[in-house]
Amino acid sequence: MTSSVGDAQIAEAEGQLGFALHPLLVRLYREVADGGFGPDHRLLPLLGPGSSIAGEYLARREASVGVEHPKWPEGVVPILTWGCAMYAGVDCLGEDGQVLLFEPNPYSGGSWDECWFLDSAGLAAWLENWRAGTGWYEEDAFDRDDLVEPQPWDQAASRLSSGA
Repeated sequence: MTSSVGDAQIAEAEGQLGFALHPLLVRLYREVADGGFGPDHRLLPLLGPGSSIAGEYLARREASVGVEHPKWPEGVVPILTWGCAMYAGVDCLGEDGQVLLFEPNPYSGGSWDECWFLDSAGLAAWLENWRAGTGWYEEDAFDRDDLVEPQPWDQAASRLSSGA
């Protein structure tokens, strides 16, 4: 685990992103560590070099601006990669900080909205699932009766088409 970040790094990241990070995400990076924790110890660091929240977000948004079918909505910061081009992201534009799953395998051309799933209604609940070992990504998840899998994100089409 790497050391936590300070106010200057938070301000720099928010300046690069163009919006405020979700308050709980700020607390995690300020009080816990600059990535390297969470499911599979994979939360990304806030700033580069290399893969980071700010860098991944900016690259995905740049590829989504001015195209007919944007892939990445504004305000959703990738916080970890699951591999195979899958990401967990936090919606920083919503009060609850929904945690979203971007899973490109369903893509069949056209809109990317079918590739966005609601993993958790809020960042706090997502973190609790991780701590309790009850996330869909756990090795034994599909052996449990209480598994809650990510569901299609009902805001995906409107957020992708609006640019927000």
